[in-house]
Amino acid sequence: MLFIALFLLIFLIVPVVNVIFVAFQDVTTGQFTLVNFKDFFSTALFRESFWNSLYVGVMTVLIASVFSMPLAYFTSRFEFKGAVIVQSLGIIPLIMPPFVGAVSMMMLFGRNGSINLLLEQWFGINIPFMEGLNGVIFVESLHYFPFILINLSAALQNIDKSMQNIDKSMEESAQNLGCSGFRLFRRIVLPLAMPGYMAGASLVFLKVFDDLGTPLLLNVNNMLAPQAYLRIASIGIKDPMGYVISVILVVISLSAMWMAMKSLKGKDYATVQKGGGGLAKRRMRSWEKVMAWSIILLIMTLVLAPHFGLTLLSFGSIWSYSILPDAFTFDHFVAIFTETPEFMTNTILYSFLAGVIDIVLGTAIAYIALRTKLIGRKVLDYVAMSAVAIPGLVIGIGYLRTFFAFRVPWLENQPLATWWIVIVIALSIRRLPYALRACTAALQQVSVSLEESAENLGAGKFSTIRKIVVPLMVGGILAGFVTSFATAAVELGMTLMLVSKSADGPLSYGIYVYMQSAAGRGPGAALGIAAVIVVGLCTMISYIVVDRRQKKYGMRETN
Repeated sequence: MLFIALFLLIFLIVPVVNVIFVAFQDVTTGQFTLVNFKDFFSTALFRESFWNSLYVGVMTVLIASVFSMPLAYFTSRFEFKGAVIVQSLGIIPLIMPPFVGAVSMMMLFGRNGSINLLLEQWFGINIPFMEGLNGVIFVESLHYFPFILINLSAALQNIDKSMQNIDKSMEESAQNLGCSGFRLFRRIVLPLAMPGYMAGASLVFLKVFDDLGTPLLLNVNNMLAPQAYLRIASIGIKDPMGYVISVILVVISLSAMWMAMKSLKGKDYATVQKGGGGLAKRRMRSWEKVMAWSIILLIMTLVLAPHFGLTLLSFGSIWSYSILPDAFTFDHFVAIFTETPEFMTNTILYSFLAGVIDIVLGTAIAYIALRTKLIGRKVLDYVAMSAVAIPGLVIGIGYLRTFFAFRVPWLENQPLATWWIVIVIALSIRRLPYALRACTAALQQVSVSLEESAENLGAGKFSTIRKIVVPLMVGGILAGFVTSFATAAVELGMTLMLVSKSADGPLSYGIYVYMQSAAGRGPGAALGIAAVIVVGLCTMISYIVVDRRQKKYGMRETN
């Protein structure tokens, strides 16, 4: 416990506290001051960036809700053929990092993109889908709406198995009083599913503030995350404004989580009848099916547009001022594997090491929290989970500030913050909450009586953990590793701050570098396809592992 606490202190608490400390520090005297925040709010660009970030966050949540609610409603409330396919396709955007699809969306929906070229030919109009903040909102809404879809669908299908079912008697009572259709959904169904919706909406809001790549690739710099990055990258780590913006990002993230919990506190989302009749599904009439499928096809077309555009861009030789690429080639894929193979190898190495660190720490923290009575065990769990609410950009800036002064003797006295090992540690800290929750869930399924029996037969504590606990947790451990590996492979905010030379860059860094020029968009898109394949395979493996683990555990419980 002391070793883990020391690790979290050095690589999580100290960097974040350092960022906060510098934000309140006078540049010349080093004393406590609020002048940095005064300068922030008195500067027109920073005020604009602050309000733009809030605007983009709120609008992304609203538009993501528009995308997710019909899909969740049709597939959960009706006997809908194809519900599994719709739900499966609905989570595909999470496989692609938002910044990867940003450029492909420009090729499709930009001023000279495919859609606007067709609109000009047919109707003589040009719609600014991707202009300024519109583009950021559009891309992030398409990418993050699955968070609302997943949570809202789960809430609609099973608000709570014990006492919070949307039972048929409640729906029938509402219909007898003249409430039906959308009004029934708005007045009865959605309020009962509000915890699921708020969970998804708060995640979307947090992710928008954490997203650095999408605004940068769309040349939208008047937002908080890009401003923090540009201040540190252009002026240096001594500039206080980067730290002030980082503190504001942390405060907004924590406030969003607090407001989401506060909005649900003290409200009752349970029905009055225990057990109930389950979710009341009904058959659609013919005109309802036509309307539902029309809406679903429109949404799914938009959802899959970034993947379609990225595929065309990766194989297209020239794609400019035309509806489709002029020709197709494999040269872009050849280029990324021959000219810059380090992006792939670095990603595999960094993500693998980060995943290993996460499952070791996650397993240890879970065991300490659930199986011991050590003082401070809950605090250890809370601190490890707190990384989920801290933007990756803030952690990256904190690492630069904290470790730049330390020198590495065997690397010609280079700053510690520029060593690739620091990237691995930062990725592991950032993804630790995912592995920790998976390991905690796995350990909760292991009966304490098995450990007690082993110890009664003479096995020591370490031997019991190694031979009994860990083998029974292997499903959750593997799921945690795969989740950490997949998400670390596409982290951009921290890597942009910590990569000191191109040879140390992972996939996300390579995609960003390639996408900076028109000539590099093809190879960048090819790298994006590689990232999608890596994350997609890891997601599939994680699902298979968890599914098998659940089936195995269920069979053991039955026996």
